[in-house]
Amino acid sequence: MPRPAPQRPRSKGRAGALPEHERDLQRICGLAAVRALFERDPGRVKRLFFEPRMRRELGTFCQVLACAHKPYREVEASELARVAGTALHGGVAAIARPRRLAVLDPQAAREWAQDGKPLLILDGVGNPHNLGAIARSAAFFGLERIVLAERPDQALPSDASHRVAEGGLEYLTLFQARLPDALPGLRQGYRLVGTALERGAAPAPRRGERPAALILGNEETGLDPATLAACDEVVTIPGSGSVQSLNVAAVAAVLIYLLTRRPPGD
Repeated sequence: MPRPAPQRPRSKGRAGALPEHERDLQRICGLAAVRALFERDPGRVKRLFFEPRMRRELGTFCQVLACAHKPYREVEASELARVAGTALHGGVAAIARPRRLAVLDPQAAREWAQDGKPLLILDGVGNPHNLGAIARSAAFFGLERIVLAERPDQALPSDASHRVAEGGLEYLTLFQARLPDALPGLRQGYRLVGTALERGAAPAPRRGERPAALILGNEETGLDPATLAACDEVVTIPGSGSVQSLNVAAVAAVLIYLLTRRPPGD
């Protein structure tokens, strides 16, 4: 059983912050995210708030909470915005325990590689909205895991990332690891594919090769130099327009799609 990884302290200064005794809880907003939470791990939910218009769609979830003797309540949009900490709540907000991050086990990772799916590694992706968008794409293409670098600028799951992920974070297991220290162990099962501007071509699945461990870097500075040096290959997405690069979440979606296609002839 993997030991829990240390969690980053939550900010205490944001608008609509939870009470002091609930600072370790998360607010998961939007119907898709709340539905995924109830489907995957309803025991994490502590309370549920929603607008009257959402009553019919949330009826089953309210029954689950009633059986567990947990509260749920219809509220007006203004109160829901206060509870959710944002007006972009989609009509519903669940107050829930966060999932703990696991520490990456290289031996387990070698076993993961046998399913042939890419492994996604984020090396300092700092914007929680980007983390949520990447998680949504990863879940859409059937990935099951994301490794987050253990560094101060790496975004961790938050209210914002859950909202943007539209439930994707509930279908992924998140691990933490020190990069580049963890990469030699991953190389036993994966080929290490880094990303950078103007340094290669977009990757494609190759018959008979190890699946890719795709490593995406910080939005401003890219991959850490030591991580970049440890990669087996480095790729980019060639553009033909005036803008120099894509957002890291868009890069993730394009490359995951390319890496999950069947190789020609399969």
